Amino acid sequence: MEFTVNWSPLGFTFLLLVIYQLKHFVADFPLQCKYMLQKDKPGWDFFLPLAAHSAVHGAITLVIVLAVAPHLWWLALLDFTIHFTMDRIKSGPRYLGRYCDSLKAAYWNCFGWDQMVHHLTHYSIIWVIVCDLFGL
Repeated sequence: MEFTVNWSPLGFTFLLLVIYQLKHFVADFPLQCKYMLQKDKPGWDFFLPLAAHSAVHGAITLVIVLAVAPHLWWLALLDFTIHFTMDRIKSGPRYLGRYCDSLKAAYWNCFGWDQMVHHLTHYSIIWVIVCDLFGL
């Protein structure tokens, strides 16, 4: 059964923006346990911790999408994949993870880039949902 939209497209977009902002905070901070912080390990030791962290993001997106447009379930896989890729680029010691000194601008620029990519991913997901539900 599909979600019945009694909102304007603008109002529903704003609601989803707030929901995804909360989702991002909860998944990236309170739900990211010590194990998941091992995503900066060299070799392939990063894989399972990073997959677990990215799965939390994908799972919350799946819950949101199943509540409003179940046929768009694949957006959860998109969220998982982009989150996994971006976090590996940000934390991998051969990539942006080499800028690990939080007293230097490069660290904060990499952190900001990572956050921007995650937010743009959420905006894209929201765009797909809103266009689908409102026939835009």
